[in-house]
Amino acid sequence: MEPIHMVDLKGQYSFIADEVKAALDGVIESTAFINGPAVKDFQANLEAYLGVKHVIPCANGTDALQIALMGLKLQPGDEVITADFTFAATVEVISLLRLKPVLVDVDPKTFNINPEAIEAAITLKTKAIIPVHLFGQTADMEAINAIADKHKLFVVEDNAQGIGATYNYKDGRKVKTGGLSHVAATSFFPSKNLGAYGDGGAIFTNDDELAHFIRGIVNHGMYERYYHDVVGVNSRLDAMQAAILNVKLKYLDYYNERRKEAAIRYTTLLKDHPNIITPYREAACSSHVFHQYTLRIIHHDRDGLVKYLNENDIPCGVYYPVPLHRQKAYIDPTVSEDDFPVTNQLVKEVISLPMHSELTVDQIEHIAAKVMAYLG
Repeated sequence: MEPIHMVDLKGQYSFIADEVKAALDGVIESTAFINGPAVKDFQANLEAYLGVKHVIPCANGTDALQIALMGLKLQPGDEVITADFTFAATVEVISLLRLKPVLVDVDPKTFNINPEAIEAAITLKTKAIIPVHLFGQTADMEAINAIADKHKLFVVEDNAQGIGATYNYKDGRKVKTGGLSHVAATSFFPSKNLGAYGDGGAIFTNDDELAHFIRGIVNHGMYERYYHDVVGVNSRLDAMQAAILNVKLKYLDYYNERRKEAAIRYTTLLKDHPNIITPYREAACSSHVFHQYTLRIIHHDRDGLVKYLNENDIPCGVYYPVPLHRQKAYIDPTVSEDDFPVTNQLVKEVISLPMHSELTVDQIEHIAAKVMAYLG
């Protein structure tokens, strides 16, 4: 059996190496390294894939979130509601823009932001909601959008972990994540389902006016060179990364299906153990692209399992060990621990097993057997 990796980018590359090399050679030969044809091609192809009117590439996923919020013209002190159980980038950009992050608890089944908690947190200062499609599972966008419409709030999707997932509306409509809100942001960090070979990100919207404004923001506030119409930043997707992403985009559905197959196999092997709660998924499995395969270990030693797996050459991760409301940078003395019962429990229980499109049946069975051996 091949060594097990948390993410096997080398194995993935071996199948697309010739295409990637040809794409990179094309960029080098063109010398169009900034905003060249490779970036425009990727932008157009991603728009078609997602079914959104506008994709605005940028330098990384954190910039994408920040620029999306800048595009909404929020004012210092405005409140933005987001999930307590997620990566810090979401709350980081809120704070950098001198907005006020309002953290709320998550659903114990999906790990995504709880719509009831959103409703309870809304004040006269609330201006936006940022749901995160955590671990590749779509947030409850129908409920979230209904709340936003009721209170006249913006919705900004954090789609860094969910690209390629499909949200299924109750009326039968199916929409890919990134096209479910006023504006969305994603990351092309190498370990993502659609990952570059360096940093990269993008903003998505169906709003023509917002898209125009954001295109100026990402390029120093310029629509015409040396004429700065808005306050902007320097955040452009590198042409070489765009060329790589354009190759990988053709395989994204395949990558996601392989992840789903791996997740279903994991779940089949682990679901009956009394100390394990396997990830929730709909029967069709279209709303979860398994950026991570995250278990809850209940009534047992999660940290002991982490140590045991590492000792047996099985990488794993705890995403996330500390909730945002307890992070030094974001502590708010007015916040009560009683507001986060689910998050405070999850950080003690979650463990993510290796998940990528190159996992073999033998590897999955070996990992599951070691998990079961430890738990008894």
